Amino acid sequence: MGCVAAQEEEESVVGVAPSALEFVNALNPNALNPNALNPNALNPNALNPNALNPNALSPAALSAIQAPDAAGALSRQLLRYVVSCALDASQSFSFSWTDSEGTVHDEVYWGIIGLATQWETSALGHPKQQFISACLASRTNWYGASVTISSRGDHGALDKTDKPELSTYTRLEGAFWGNLFAPSPYLNACYHEANRDRARSQSRDCAAGHLGDSGAVQPCGIINIVGSCDSACEPLKQRGMYYPRCASNVNGTVDWTTKVITVFLP
Repeated sequence: MGCVAAQEEEESVVGVAPSALEFVNALNPNALNPNALNPNALNPNALNPNALNPNALSPAALSAIQAPDAAGALSRQLLRYVVSCALDASQSFSFSWTDSEGTVHDEVYWGIIGLATQWETSALGHPKQQFISACLASRTNWYGASVTISSRGDHGALDKTDKPELSTYTRLEGAFWGNLFAPSPYLNACYHEANRDRARSQSRDCAAGHLGDSGAVQPCGIINIVGSCDSACEPLKQRGMYYPRCASNVNGTVDWTTKVITVFLP
């Protein structure tokens, strides 16, 4: 796949202290490498659903995030985004790893959005698994470019009702949903037809797909592009501006979910 290679410091803002964060109300940066969504990187199933803290990690997950190679860099990047999606700015995840030259790196990943703040100490239920998965998909970027997006949905952390964001981020890009924690992980995306070119001009390709040199559409990692949101989702909810439900085809069965993240651009 021709997407950007992993970079350990690709999205450093996710690792800064809460006092330095400017991305409130789910107005957040995105630069997650599509390759990080591949099971060859850290598989979300390897994260203990009972608690998101270092002491609860499985040996496989701990090994993945401590690996000094390129796969380790992808795993750390994915974990950084998982933490920033799940926890809020008062919560963090800390661990250490040693590179190939013997240098110890002390990592602190801070939360941003707060979709599953209780996961720090208690089990992660199916609905929150879906929201975190949608968050990861929505923050994936083909180029590894950091583009600030407005994330909206039927969740308190994504509620934009009466927020200034509604009037400054007015261009609907599309929507993202799925479940990376499922036995067969999946992610879906749809696009808003009128804004496909606008989104691509802002280095946002993953809702509609990246256009290769031949003009063929290439998906971002495992994100399945289902087409126009008009056909995949119920009409946009005007209060809060988000798609209330979108459909997935899981093992031949159409499954509707409300755990959808709708993305707007300026």
